Amino acid sequence: MVASAGALDAAVALLDGGTGPVAVDTERASGYRYWQRAYLVQLRRDGAGTVLVDPIGLDDLSELADVLNPLEWVLHAASQDLPCLGELGLRPTAVFDTELAARLAGFERVGLAPLVEELLGYHLQKGHGAADWSRRPLPADWLTYAALDVELLLPLRAAIAAELDTQGKSAWAAEEFEAVRSAAPAVPRAEAWRRTSGMHRIHQARQLAAVRELWQTRDHMARQRDIAPGRILPDTAIIDAVLSEPPDEATLLSRPVFSGRSQRRHVKTWLAALQTARGLPANELPSLRAQGESPPPVNRWPDRDPTAAVRLTAARATLIEIAEQHRLPLQNLLAPDLVRRLCWEPPEPLDAAGVERHLVAGGARRWQCELTACPLAAALSSPTE
Repeated sequence: MVASAGALDAAVALLDGGTGPVAVDTERASGYRYWQRAYLVQLRRDGAGTVLVDPIGLDDLSELADVLNPLEWVLHAASQDLPCLGELGLRPTAVFDTELAARLAGFERVGLAPLVEELLGYHLQKGHGAADWSRRPLPADWLTYAALDVELLLPLRAAIAAELDTQGKSAWAAEEFEAVRSAAPAVPRAEAWRRTSGMHRIHQARQLAAVRELWQTRDHMARQRDIAPGRILPDTAIIDAVLSEPPDEATLLSRPVFSGRSQRRHVKTWLAALQTARGLPANELPSLRAQGESPPPVNRWPDRDPTAAVRLTAARATLIEIAEQHRLPLQNLLAPDLVRRLCWEPPEPLDAAGVERHLVAGGARRWQCELTACPLAAALSSPTE
């Protein structure tokens, strides 16, 4: 465990003396903290062993970055870990993602434990992935669990890389890894409050406004206190409060969740949010449909644009055939949203070149375009019911 400057110096020297790529993982505190920062960084390199770095107790990781950043990093589900590692100044030159590689290789179960068991014959001890990793000190059994996540990543990489090479997919994987490594930071979702669980029960604009006010109030509190929003007020409580329309504090306190000690302390805040929504003029109420350029839900296509619905059916049938031929998950052959956008508003002219331009603009990789552009153009040009 590395939690001091002196221990970090020793760990940096140890890792620098190792050989080959480095296995990397992080532990966050999702469900406990608002910010998705890394509370533990696990590293393993041949010739160096395993190092667990506590970034909370360290002010400067630049020397560690100098050693790690030029190396290939081996991660499992890299897109989950790279953002919080980047906040620490740790950014790889190259990535090998064992989960993504396993998907491309056609494995049915791509979790770390199933892959390790199937390919390496080991059964990983699990059990603390959903723990509050922001607590200190970290229990010894948690540290053991964390170390196991990088213990076998390097031999797992070798096994999956061999399978990719056998299937002729190594170049595909390299494109996918680079796309993950170089991905831009996620853009905050517009109207994120619309993703509140239970929104299917909300049917009026003023109710939507109430959800929005409660969600934004909760989000502000969560940011300030660095607490996961759901631990401040669950989504179920937001929906219940909106639907029950409590006229006063006593009524709101009688609702589930709001009778708890924490909610009693903030009851005036929650009621004020509801009252703000009730007092909004009609022109400030949110629309019933989310704003944006995305196509409508697929189940509405037959009514909104029957021709687009037929195109989507034809495209899906074509992509399923290609995916089965190459032992690929359908969602890894092409992103579903990209396919929907293509079918809803196809390019003009609708030929292979036009389809490829659309796919590239939507982030598709070269190998994906080579497999799908021509077949999709044919399917969309003459779709059948």
